Amino acid sequence: MLTAIRSAGAFPDIRLSEWERGVSIDSTQQPDMRVYLWFYEWHMFDAVTPGQHTRGNWTNHAEVSPLKAHLVNGNAGVELDVQAAEAGAELKLTVTNRSKHDWPTLASMVACFNPGPEETCNRQFANTKTWFNSSDGLKRLAGKAPREIHYNHALKKLIDKEADANGRYVWSSKWSKSNVDAVDGLIIRESTDGRWVTGIAWDRFLGAQGHNPWECMHLSVRVGPLKRGETRTVNGRIYLFEGTKEELLERYRKDPARRDK
Repeated sequence: MLTAIRSAGAFPDIRLSEWERGVSIDSTQQPDMRVYLWFYEWHMFDAVTPGQHTRGNWTNHAEVSPLKAHLVNGNAGVELDVQAAEAGAELKLTVTNRSKHDWPTLASMVACFNPGPEETCNRQFANTKTWFNSSDGLKRLAGKAPREIHYNHALKKLIDKEADANGRYVWSSKWSKSNVDAVDGLIIRESTDGRWVTGIAWDRFLGAQGHNPWECMHLSVRVGPLKRGETRTVNGRIYLFEGTKEELLERYRKDPARRDK
């Protein structure tokens, strides 16, 4: 699994800042190289709220310093710890099922990783040069239409069972199902000028999707199965450095990471 958060230390190349929906991460070497993590935006498959697809609440209590951040969404039973690290940040998501129902295996939350809202957007990452990892290696994520979801190959049978008689889901009108599956919980974005790269990884994931209005990257974090009152921790990683998508993939492989099963 992805490396858990380590004790705090000095990482001079990355700095954390608070923003209204989560935390931003920027390079101290080039401060305009900034990316944003929306604490979480959506629920899928009965996580938190009953329903195949429901909206999250991004009203959080946040404690943020340049090296560490702790965000709490008490109503949803979600906490996120972020720690600056070499060329990125380490993530620890802690989720407690405070609802009145048990969450199934596919229960997931969608954390929105993006180049920022219009007023502070990092234009270098506001593009569709986005990649996910398939059984055949890195593949380009589809452009703005049809904004397909590349589901976790290990969960393919369970995901197919949740479709209706026409093979559709509640979100199919905006996010269609791709025939190409993802094999790792990783999304990568190259900068427009090709000099920088960013990405996000979670060690439990449902699918990879992106290019919504904020040119975002949606890597859904799988938190199920989770019975009422139980707690689960999921580790993740944000990457941000001057380099290539192949170098980012190599860093991801060395963390080390495992494929979700």
